[in-house]
Amino acid sequence: MKNNFSAYIAESIGTFVLVLFGCGVAVVSGGNLVATALAFGLVIVAMAYSIGNISGCHINPAVSLSMALMKKMSWKDFSLYVLFQVIGGLLGSLVLMLILGGNNNLGANAINPLVITAGGFGALLIGLIVEIILTFVFILTILGVTDKIDNKIIVGLVIGLTLTLVHLLGINLTGTSVNPARSLAPAILQGGVSLEQIWIFIIGPFLGAILATYTYKFLNRTQG
Repeated sequence: MKNNFSAYIAESIGTFVLVLFGCGVAVVSGGNLVATALAFGLVIVAMAYSIGNISGCHINPAVSLSMALMKKMSWKDFSLYVLFQVIGGLLGSLVLMLILGGNNNLGANAINPLVITAGGFGALLIGLIVEIILTFVFILTILGVTDKIDNKIIVGLVIGLTLTLVHLLGINLTGTSVNPARSLAPAILQGGVSLEQIWIFIIGPFLGAILATYTYKFLNRTQG
């Protein structure tokens, strides 16, 4: 990974594409499960093979947190990665809003009360747990597949397919975040329930990333 300004710009571009195409497909397809899941997954594949050699293609603060905890990047770089990821996400949402001619629906995350029917704080807690689990699986996969140089050729494909997988389960539950930068900008511009619940889609992915990182460290320690 190149430790310079180009990496930060690459992260911003990657997150821009993720939000524009991922959330964009979610909106224009009417929330179609397969189309939306594939859109987010395919963006990761495309970006992994285009900016991966520049920044590592995190395009997700939860991924960057895991890399920092694994000591694969400095905390300074972590902070700047997150900043530029959020900027990229905001730009993606602004362009999507411009294309759609309004901000009534920008693909923001929210608990689906038709599926998670616990009600009140119970629904929010279930949503948080869902985001932790989805992110855990996503980050654990990233750590495993990137840990071997022999996997370099297939890394982007494996990570993209895993993101597709977690979306297939999560879309009808929380809209699937696993990425605070993907969730923050649409929630800010869309407002309403999505903004009220944004804490779930920030805390959940970060907790999932922490859990996955230390689980991976533990598994490697016990294997050794």
